[in-house]
Amino acid sequence: MKFGGSVWTFNWQPPYDDGLRRIAACGLKAAELIAWRREVLDSYYTLDTIRHLRTLLDDLGLELSEFVSTPRGLASEDPKDRDGAVEHFRAMVDTARALGTDMVNSVSPNAFDLAMPRIMDKPTAQEWGVDLPRGLDWNANWNAYVDTTARCCEIAEANGVRWALEPHPYRWVRNTGSMLRLIDSVGSPALGMNFDPSHLFPSGEISEQAVYELGTRLFHAHFSDNDGTTNAHWRPGKGKIDWRAVMVAMHDVGFDGVISIELEDVPGTAGANNGVATDAFAREVELSVEYLSAICQDEGIPLS
Repeated sequence: MKFGGSVWTFNWQPPYDDGLRRIAACGLKAAELIAWRREVLDSYYTLDTIRHLRTLLDDLGLELSEFVSTPRGLASEDPKDRDGAVEHFRAMVDTARALGTDMVNSVSPNAFDLAMPRIMDKPTAQEWGVDLPRGLDWNANWNAYVDTTARCCEIAEANGVRWALEPHPYRWVRNTGSMLRLIDSVGSPALGMNFDPSHLFPSGEISEQAVYELGTRLFHAHFSDNDGTTNAHWRPGKGKIDWRAVMVAMHDVGFDGVISIELEDVPGTAGANNGVATDAFAREVELSVEYLSAICQDEGIPLS
């Protein structure tokens, strides 16, 4: 196992050169790059930029652990939207391979692409729910999502890529059980989870149990902490997740990949509004690695 960083937590939008340099300066061994939208995928990740980023990653001694982008329309009722999502996925895979990684990451879609409430607003809301239209065919939408996911997995398999899908609250894949259901329904070895306890914990999961249930389908990880009431992204050790149990479980199932420190709701974070993280944020990342490394040392868990 090794620790990495998510570039968007240092620089929310491209260019990502400085973000990668700051990840390396924090002593991390790997990094993730992202295209928030298809337009960014096409406009920023040109051949020249890809060559530049590969050189920069090599110069900094960073592994590119995964490339992140979420196609819109994976669970849309409109077949044209789903076709567009597959083409976005194809472009994402091509970009990932050109950048030098064999891992891609996406967030699972909402059923029917419905708007869902922000779980961060839950603690202050008097009532919590969503106005779901009646008469929707939920089985048909699930089957359409499975079919679209299977088409994407065919592309991944053909290119030697694994797809680390990330559960979020209220989405088709929101916990370990729904992840395993999708894996069983699709039947592709290319499909697994980007294990992110900050989203699983408020969805009712015990993080270490999720690790054991996922086993070898745990492809990559994002680490941050919270108290289970929202999907806030605090520094590990500041919430209620049992990180010692999580690290032991990951070691037990043979995980030997990258754990990206993905902090957002901490001092100095970049975020969509702030743009660029401060030195205080970099210190939060360093403290996260120190905390998790100490657990690994205590438990005899090797790090690279």
